[in-house]
Amino acid sequence: MGFNSSFGGFSQEIQKGYFRSPVKPGGRNYLSGNFAELRPNHFHTGLDYKFGGAEGEPIYAAADGWVQRIKISSFGYGNVIYLKHPKGNITLYGHLRNFNPKLQAWMRQKLYEAQANELEVYPEPGELSVKKGELIANGGNTGSSGGPHLHFEIRDSLDRAMDPLLAGFPEILDNIPPTPQKIAIVPLEIDSRVNGKFQRLEITPILSGASYKIPETIKVTGKVGLEIQSYDKLDGANNQNGYPKFEVSDDGGKLFSLLIDKVDFNYTRHFLLHTHLNRFTKLYFQPNLKFDFLNPNTPGTGALLVETGQKKNIQIKLSDAYNNSRLVNLTLTGADLDSTLADGAAPASAQTSYFNHHMKIRVAQTDKGGLAKFFIGNTVYEILPAYQDAQTRTYLWDLRFGVPTKVDLCSEILDPQLFGHFPVGKEHLHASDRLTVKVAENSLLEDLYLRVDFSGSLSAPVLRLQEPTEYLWNPIEVLWDVSGYTGDKAKTHVYLRSPNGSRSFAGGEWEGGQIRFKTRNFGTFVLAEDNVKPTINLIRANSQGMRFTIKDNLSGIKSFEAYVDGKWVLMRYEHKQAVIWSETAQGEPLRGTAVLRVTDMAGNVAEWKGTIS
Repeated sequence: MGFNSSFGGFSQEIQKGYFRSPVKPGGRNYLSGNFAELRPNHFHTGLDYKFGGAEGEPIYAAADGWVQRIKISSFGYGNVIYLKHPKGNITLYGHLRNFNPKLQAWMRQKLYEAQANELEVYPEPGELSVKKGELIANGGNTGSSGGPHLHFEIRDSLDRAMDPLLAGFPEILDNIPPTPQKIAIVPLEIDSRVNGKFQRLEITPILSGASYKIPETIKVTGKVGLEIQSYDKLDGANNQNGYPKFEVSDDGGKLFSLLIDKVDFNYTRHFLLHTHLNRFTKLYFQPNLKFDFLNPNTPGTGALLVETGQKKNIQIKLSDAYNNSRLVNLTLTGADLDSTLADGAAPASAQTSYFNHHMKIRVAQTDKGGLAKFFIGNTVYEILPAYQDAQTRTYLWDLRFGVPTKVDLCSEILDPQLFGHFPVGKEHLHASDRLTVKVAENSLLEDLYLRVDFSGSLSAPVLRLQEPTEYLWNPIEVLWDVSGYTGDKAKTHVYLRSPNGSRSFAGGEWEGGQIRFKTRNFGTFVLAEDNVKPTINLIRANSQGMRFTIKDNLSGIKSFEAYVDGKWVLMRYEHKQAVIWSETAQGEPLRGTAVLRVTDMAGNVAEWKGTIS
């Protein structure tokens, strides 16, 4: 099926035929990734062209223009070129093995002038002009790439990513509609229910003819929202890709649409608010979301309400950039609140879960009573279970009414471990005797009701902040009191420990018995002492060049520098293979005493010395 330009004004911003394919123009191309695809922590903002597992694929300029930015890097897009075009658009070419000889020589000179192993340069407009179809680079696997490919983007004049498929590249074929995997129905208010309970319900749709459907009718009370996990495929590839358009209708017609037309990199982590666990797209309005994808983008959009005893047939239409479409049908039935409802087996002790600003507590029944007491400052609020059966009581609390320091559940006292409330969009600081947390105006995606847990020992303290599946927009600052720690503070830093036990460097500065660090991730934090230097292993060192592997056991490589005969030498680094190699300014041979110094994040320095004759 050919490209369809029915996505409104957005499609007119990329003139069909203006851009030429950057890979195999006139041939056939296959993609491993596309625009709007859900990736861990971000939208994929371009096209990933497959190379068949090999580096060196010729990369061509998509249109006339000039080099706006050019960068040598070990991470992110790796070696990357940004071209600016007369119409105002920008194209990006990432994970390159090398630039063409002219650009490679120009960039190497800039690296030597700056004596920097990695560098980003902004040439003057027109300084490095290119023509449409000109060879500008060869494809590679540099930066945060999982294999050889080209990451290609088209951006508007404000540097916002757009869907390159709207350029209508004939080399890419797509006749396959999107495929739904799961539909989630979620409560949006404290009195909302899904099949009688305050719960997130995920259901797998089944294929029915050319469409999908949810076979059972879902009972709902109050306002609920829909989420969908799904993917798209393109012809000739098995990769599960993304797609840009969702439309939701009921028996009366279209209710709203969601179109992922542009991604503003200033708000890229708002993807974490737009999705559930990076997998489900939320099809309802969220007041703090910076993306303007919904139409209408107003409070109440996507909040579905069905009157008691009534039925509402809902249809979700999924459409890719080629206008291949798939329908998903489900039926919602309105129901009254039911206070006598089974909510699973009775837990051994109270179980607490959170959904946005709502706190849910499940606890076993007791003959000591059912009136729970929530202690908020100097005030005690008594509430009955939202619903219960002979085994279990379920309580719901809206944290906007206050953050409880404890909850008396009659049979036990619950410590919710809630440190404090941090309002979104405001700078805020909250302190206790063991912890101080400061958020900036743009730290949070939504209001934060921070949960904190201290464990471990004086010599090995452990701090848990929320869960790893909860997210921040930008870093928060934490001052952690670990006065009992007796290790070498000069080499001790904070690390984020993953569930599998691996540790990633978070850093930190000591202030007496406290350590101050910043984090953009929630999870479990520990202290670790790194006294071990990085390792340097020589592969070869001769007049033609030097090549090593460098590794670090804990904190990670921070920097490296090399000198031969007292002169600085450029070292290129590929972190995935832990390989580092030299490039001289003009290809001249190396001679004299050679030194390579490698420093890790904890300040440990390793050094290799040799003589090149």
